[in-house]
Amino acid sequence: MIKIIIAFLTGATVLLAGCARQQLNPDITPTQTALPTLSNVSYASLVSLPYTDNSLKLHYGVDELQYGRLYLPHAAVTQTNSQTKAPLLVFIHGGCWLNAYDINHSRAFSQAVAARGFAVWSLEYRRSGDEGGGWPGSMHDVLQGLSFVKNGLSDFAVDNTNMVIAGHSAGGQLALLAGSHSYLQPQANTLPMVKAVVGLAAITDMLAYASGDNSCQRATSQFMGGSPSEQPVRYQQANPQQQTLHPATLLLHGSDDSIVPLSQASSSGLPFKTIANAGHFDWIHPHTLAYKQFIETLQELFAQ
Repeated sequence: MIKIIIAFLTGATVLLAGCARQQLNPDITPTQTALPTLSNVSYASLVSLPYTDNSLKLHYGVDELQYGRLYLPHAAVTQTNSQTKAPLLVFIHGGCWLNAYDINHSRAFSQAVAARGFAVWSLEYRRSGDEGGGWPGSMHDVLQGLSFVKNGLSDFAVDNTNMVIAGHSAGGQLALLAGSHSYLQPQANTLPMVKAVVGLAAITDMLAYASGDNSCQRATSQFMGGSPSEQPVRYQQANPQQQTLHPATLLLHGSDDSIVPLSQASSSGLPFKTIANAGHFDWIHPHTLAYKQFIETLQELFAQ
């Protein structure tokens, strides 16, 4: 076990060193035309992106919101045709944990990632404002959706032994905790093992975040069912910085993020990389430098 952990840490260190040196390659496939590289994009520009959604909607639970969308690369077909299995990204969308922001704003992102050759299992989950949502219900949904990978995706050309979890913003907080559960509790035999966890503008310190005054920060108490002083145990349980996280955890953050402060990465004690001039939504917009960095990070992680 010690050797395995060292291997994970070594891999993460090599990845960080490579990220610091690498030049970003254009995110262009043979079927794409060159597009200008954007930065600090708005939420409105994100949701207005055109896309063709070829995903499959699969329910991992009985509630109508307990489902995921499976995006497959063009070459990935059912196992009966003996095609090579695609590495799997489990993605958890953000939106301040609020039910006003659903999976739809990340669909163009997921389709673009699948076009790069990765399968994407993008999870919807109950959020603040939904019956059963909030803490800990949202976390339970994410873990149930992660468990679904083992058997629920078995009919597809998906390699569940080569898997990375990523989450954006509030979804990053849930992704970090899901990776921790997968790493610490393999004996439960319900959660698949993951290779690495990537937080995209992730919330890593719930107490510090709840003390802020932007609209997303103010939504923290709604998600948690109260303030840190009112719900100290809940905040401890939900706070990634107070947990033992997956040893191959990496944070990616934009220098111009006005929704989740850069300090959520820089003060976390975790490996992180900053993209200059990148805003909060750049990570899930396929025409940004931050998105290209994320794709290169995935390529390196899956190759390990």
